[in-house]
Amino acid sequence: MADKNTYLKYKRDQRLLTYWIIHASNEIIKTLPSDEPVTANTTGEVSLATLKSLSKLIADHIKPIPITIFLLFQSIIEARKETHGFFQRIVASNPDPDIQKSNDSHKHWIDGLTDAFNALGGESWMSTQRVKPGVADEDQEKVIFSNAFSILSLDEKVTEDREEDEEDDSDDAEQATVVTKAVRLKKPSKKGKKGKRGQKSKKTKIAESIRSLDVTPLECYRIIGDETGTVSDYMMAVYSLAKQWIRLRHYLQGVWRQVAYDGLNSAVAAALSNIAIAMIKDTQNQIFVDFPEHDSFDVVTKTITLGDVNNAQGIFRVQVHNISVGGHSELAGKSDVDVKEEFMIHCYQDLVDFITDFQKTRSGKPTKSLLKEIRDWSPTFDLQQATEEQRLKWRRCYTINWLYDLVNVNSSVVTQRGQDIPLESVDWSVTGPWNAYRRLFGINEFAGDITHLAVQKPGTRFLPKILPHHVFQLQCIVDSMAVSRGWFINFLKGHSLLTPASQFRPRRDLDLFMDRQKQNPDAGFCSGIDVLLQCLQHDSILHDDPDRHKNTKWVLHKLQNDFVGWLGESKYMHGLPNISPSRFSTTNWNGLWEYSPFLCGAGLMEALELTYGAGLALWDHVHEPICIFHLYNMLVKKGYITEPGSLYAAFQVLFEDSFFAGGKAPTSDFQQAFQAQIGVSSSRRETFRQRAFRRLVAQAPSDFYSILDGSRNRFFKDKSLLQAYRMAGWVPDRIPDEQVPLPSALGSIRLSEVKQVIDPVTKQISLEDTELVKHARSIGMSDAMVMHTISDLLSKMICNEDSESLDSIRAKSSNRHTNRPLPEEASQTPSLNKHHIGVESYLEGLKLDLINDVYGLSPRSSVNYMSVLARFMLLFAQIEKELRSLRNSSWVEAYERNSSMARDKRLSFTGIALGGKDKECLQVIADAFQNRRAAFMDHVYWNDLEDHTTDNKTGIRYPHGPPEGCTVA
Repeated sequence: MADKNTYLKYKRDQRLLTYWIIHASNEIIKTLPSDEPVTANTTGEVSLATLKSLSKLIADHIKPIPITIFLLFQSIIEARKETHGFFQRIVASNPDPDIQKSNDSHKHWIDGLTDAFNALGGESWMSTQRVKPGVADEDQEKVIFSNAFSILSLDEKVTEDREEDEEDDSDDAEQATVVTKAVRLKKPSKKGKKGKRGQKSKKTKIAESIRSLDVTPLECYRIIGDETGTVSDYMMAVYSLAKQWIRLRHYLQGVWRQVAYDGLNSAVAAALSNIAIAMIKDTQNQIFVDFPEHDSFDVVTKTITLGDVNNAQGIFRVQVHNISVGGHSELAGKSDVDVKEEFMIHCYQDLVDFITDFQKTRSGKPTKSLLKEIRDWSPTFDLQQATEEQRLKWRRCYTINWLYDLVNVNSSVVTQRGQDIPLESVDWSVTGPWNAYRRLFGINEFAGDITHLAVQKPGTRFLPKILPHHVFQLQCIVDSMAVSRGWFINFLKGHSLLTPASQFRPRRDLDLFMDRQKQNPDAGFCSGIDVLLQCLQHDSILHDDPDRHKNTKWVLHKLQNDFVGWLGESKYMHGLPNISPSRFSTTNWNGLWEYSPFLCGAGLMEALELTYGAGLALWDHVHEPICIFHLYNMLVKKGYITEPGSLYAAFQVLFEDSFFAGGKAPTSDFQQAFQAQIGVSSSRRETFRQRAFRRLVAQAPSDFYSILDGSRNRFFKDKSLLQAYRMAGWVPDRIPDEQVPLPSALGSIRLSEVKQVIDPVTKQISLEDTELVKHARSIGMSDAMVMHTISDLLSKMICNEDSESLDSIRAKSSNRHTNRPLPEEASQTPSLNKHHIGVESYLEGLKLDLINDVYGLSPRSSVNYMSVLARFMLLFAQIEKELRSLRNSSWVEAYERNSSMARDKRLSFTGIALGGKDKECLQVIADAFQNRRAAFMDHVYWNDLEDHTTDNKTGIRYPHGPPEGCTVA
């Protein structure tokens, strides 16, 4: 998704273009050393002036020029023009010599690039081309990186016979995929071998001089200019970054509105927010590697507003267009952009004022002057009846009060110790020693960054350390609260107000998960932990080993204590003696959580990820889950169980690869299948597992939760989507193919990017063998079906608005495409769509994936694995009780007679039972399954799972219908 940022796309396209220009021209120079005065390039850098001469050289020797090259030229010229036009409007409203100088540089670059484009034949191509700008039928990577200039390389052999030259040219022309006009060499001078050796030596010398490019990375290829060119590049960078955060902020406001008004789970909204924050952070990191020490939010906004926000008002404009099904647009309205609002100036200033004030006393209490301003904040203030100034004041007071509680809670782990520890020297980062003591689930990194700035000594310079992603995340936090009170920012109307979501509580979803009152014993986290601890104690007694589950119980107690103490509620609400009271104590001591939908959603999101990891780690460590599912599968296949339960059916679908060897439930030879899955003998296996788990706990790093990622599991290795995103730093492109679920929107997008291979004999198109393609084939999708499915889906998601400026904001109309069924097979295989997907459509697709994971139709993250494990152990206890009373022979063998089986009685008993010979034993087990029937939904944190309706416009299935959306380019 990096390409959704104008500047990053500009950089990428410029590198690709420069790479092709340099390698094409070098090949010509190497082949015709005596004919061409141009010097070969050995650095990967080319000046703007040289670009034109190289383009002319290439145009003289290569025909036709690949369409991709013209499109790359167009892309970088349009990016320059967009920024140039934007800053021209700024200068027209507020003359500034520095900006004018930058604009002159932009114009110089635009003219230079245009000249090079035309020298290559661009003007002539544009007059005849019928391809829509931005769309290429060619494989861009193949055009840029393949040896498309091989026609120019004659193996360093100069043919003495012109006819042979022409014949060779003809043969090569038939083989070339891009170059179709052969290069005609002059007939060599008849000076004998000496002349030939001289020419060959020169060519060899040139070839050797450009060989250094073989190890030059793509990142080093660029068009270079003077100092003014660097300034204009920076202007383009900050402008594109601002556009990106505006688009993402407006999208996320819509998502948090769905949380408050439509019941969207707040963990989904928090995950989408994390993805958006990662986009800003990733863009920021990529951009500012070119402009060191110019990456702070302060410098960025001063640049784009010329250092005066008030004077910038009126420069930025917005237009909203209704888009019809046919692609026609109609102007719906236009307005000036609220610069302070859209550029997050209010939020930034509140953050700066908070840090400045906190540093003055470092006591956790506001100074008297600031206290007068922020002390009367009310969560029920009537925003609808307030003036704009009053609403801004209300939001500012909330922001600063909330930040005070944030830093006080986060720093309490140090201040509560009563030791004289200099706070300014503490490492508050997520990799620091104090991160093991979680205080703020979900926003640990943000809390650490803000705390570090706030606790510095008075007067410490901190503005350069406030980066755009810090301000963007704080803006998202503040917006989530404002939106729940009915206040959001509309592109045209500015401040827009609805009746507050009266039935909404920020802790709504988090409270269902925790179930502190234990009203839902099978689903709630708290009761699930309690019951499981009792079951583990019973198992220890059964095996006469008090320490049998010592480490497991330690993990459960650690998780339970941290969640009860710091998730949704904190010890701060009861008053911590060494820190100042909550800034919200007059209305709610727990205001840090109660007044922050974002924090509650982010905390829940991390809790779901951690409980999933902990649950599967325990399932992997104990034996009951695998034993239960092998017994259940056999009893169903043998007809002992005639009414399968939804709990077991659902888990066999979700974790089939974990329960059975090869991922397939056996239909016979059940004992052998069980042995194939568990591997070594029970006693050796138990010893190995216990030792491994003890080492894992003993060697737990400073962050306890890092041991719960599942990477060390033997059976249950599948990651939830939340886990995959977190481990990828919330950047979807970093998720490995093998962790991308199918079907999913992310999988569809990823599959659309797979290379296509054409069979030279059959001319059939197939997909390159990536892990994701292999996965698609394994679930029964042919390559043709994949390409048709993805092409159809993406054609509905496409949003070709990447080149629009801030004054062209498009709102999609409510028109719908007709939803067509997808073909099972295709007689003609289409090329996958190469368009860019708009960032809003992209995030909407990811939202569907996250809904499916959190509370949808593939709900890995919504299951209480602790209570399910407790159910399995209770089921075993019931079976054991009945068989003991019957003195069943299989039970006696495993539990009393055979000492070698005593190490793990349930594992041994399962192995015996799966032999299928003890009918009495099997009937007792079957009766226990049927008497303790369990529904999958009994162990889901929520009251219900979300079914979906299909949005015909995008082809994506939404839980509440597609959101009211705007696209800012």
